[in-house]
Amino acid sequence: MIIRPRVQRLILSRIIKASLLILALWTTLEVLSIRRALTLEASKPPPPFGNQKIFIASLHWTDERVLREYWVPAVRQLAQDIGRDNVFVSVFESGSLDDTKGALRDLDDQLTELGIDHKVVLDETTHLDEVTHPRDASNKGWIQMPTTKSYRQDWTDWFELQKDSWVPRRIPYLARLRNQVMEPLASQRIKGITYDKILWLNDVVFTTADVQTLLATRDGDYAAACALDFKQAPRFYDSFATRDAQGHAPLTDTWPFFRSAVSRDALMQGQPVPVSSCWNGMVAFDAAPFYHSRSSGLTFRGIPDGLARKHVEASECCLVHADNPLSAEKGVWVNPDVRVGYNGTAYEAVNHAGVWPSAYAIAMGVWRNRMLRWLRLARAPVDWVVEARLRDWGRVDSANVEPGAFCLIDEMQVLLWNGWGHA
Repeated sequence: MIIRPRVQRLILSRIIKASLLILALWTTLEVLSIRRALTLEASKPPPPFGNQKIFIASLHWTDERVLREYWVPAVRQLAQDIGRDNVFVSVFESGSLDDTKGALRDLDDQLTELGIDHKVVLDETTHLDEVTHPRDASNKGWIQMPTTKSYRQDWTDWFELQKDSWVPRRIPYLARLRNQVMEPLASQRIKGITYDKILWLNDVVFTTADVQTLLATRDGDYAAACALDFKQAPRFYDSFATRDAQGHAPLTDTWPFFRSAVSRDALMQGQPVPVSSCWNGMVAFDAAPFYHSRSSGLTFRGIPDGLARKHVEASECCLVHADNPLSAEKGVWVNPDVRVGYNGTAYEAVNHAGVWPSAYAIAMGVWRNRMLRWLRLARAPVDWVVEARLRDWGRVDSANVEPGAFCLIDEMQVLLWNGWGHA
């Protein structure tokens, strides 16, 4: 029996219409289910701090505006809400190009007036001092430029770093400063004061309720718990330090972000999201490993210089989770109910009245994520490149082992007199 072309077109049209109807119904039911779960979680009030002791840590450079408008008032209020007997604030600033020091002096004065224990270090060392400082014989934390490269000096002028010239690596520098922020933890312990949680704050917009919700993630049972952070909402910001439950970087910078089904499904239910690492503008750690981990406390670090020379880098904020012995035991989690911003506009966009994200954003995000997973290889090509470089480095010496392999990316980051850049 021969089916006429007109009948064939009619059948095909009906199949397409039926498929589109099924797709629309599927999407609608999926969005309704996700929205219901998110609404339920968002309706839960933040729990009180209780009597837990919180060590607040923060590192700053050239961020005066957000400090004065949002951060300093928020930290002052947070410390008061936690209670002066249960909080310590440790802040380190170095060589800012604006009046960040002035903003932090205001915080120092306010905390002193409130009787809140704290340490605010305003270091005069600039990035220029760092890049011109004589290297020691080991050259540790320094790397040679693989090629001559130009960097912007200001809006009109540029400067060059010549091939083979020695420059400080950005990540070991940041790790050293973060460890300096943590130093009061030891001096407090000598006084007989220990802390239950370490709360690291970037220069973000946040509220006390955000911190309460974050600290209560999984009833406080975690190695670390992170917020989600946004600079240009709805785009997620901290892909450098975030890795999903399978160790992958975020698949997209919009909701639902993750490639791993375990991480993605938890996010869609509004539940704490299991990840391998995160930072995301605000992160709470169980304090125990910072007091005792192997022979000494947990610290921040960069990858070895030998590995970095192969054009590989990793965030100190990711490596700390790889080194944390509690990560395997208690897990690292993202709490999707805590969303912070690097400016007021971004914060309001992801914390407006009503459930976030919107139904439209959910529908678009789910299908974009799904299509990328269907159409792409299971792993990005850069994964293979980085793994090959890691293997090459490992073959040189059996002692060359990097526990934070999932943190590695195909970049070389160097410190500049006016910030940092890619080499």
